[in-house]
Amino acid sequence: MICLIIVAEFFKIGLFAVGGGLATIPFLFQLADKYPWLTLETVTTTQAIAQSMPGAIGVNTAAGVGFYAAGVAGALFAVLGEITPAVVIISLVARALDAFKGNTSVQAVFSGMRPAATGLLAAAGFGVIKLSLWNEAVSAWFDMFRWKECLLFAGIFILIRIFKLHPVVYIAAAGLAGALLRL
Repeated sequence: MICLIIVAEFFKIGLFAVGGGLATIPFLFQLADKYPWLTLETVTTTQAIAQSMPGAIGVNTAAGVGFYAAGVAGALFAVLGEITPAVVIISLVARALDAFKGNTSVQAVFSGMRPAATGLLAAAGFGVIKLSLWNEAVSAWFDMFRWKECLLFAGIFILIRIFKLHPVVYIAAAGLAGALLRL
């Protein structure tokens, strides 16, 4: 039964997550609120793993969440649910795009979708930042910040802006720092 729920939920996510894999994060947060087999922390951890793996982030995340919820079968059903809408939509759009590519209404729709996708990505980014750097479970305001994580975030952010190395380098460095700092 859980596999049917997983395929249905990831079908919806795949259908409405315009903007790529990171745009699925708000939907995953809603799943974590809705079902006991998924937590916000699992979403964040799965996202970090998915981003460090080769392949599409949305598919990697679906596989991770599905595996966490129901093992290998859950991973397969989640990936199937995630990719099915895209395959169907791309097949339909590819056939119709040539006929409509010069249409100003179609161009206007795509222009309107870009800010929506950007908003989804920004909301997802702020959600991940809040989960990673903020601890609401404490009462003292000073303890609400996860200071080690904040420093690691700032350091990695600065290094990315200066050196522009491959993202795997930063993921590996952050993992090493997390182990050394016992985060």
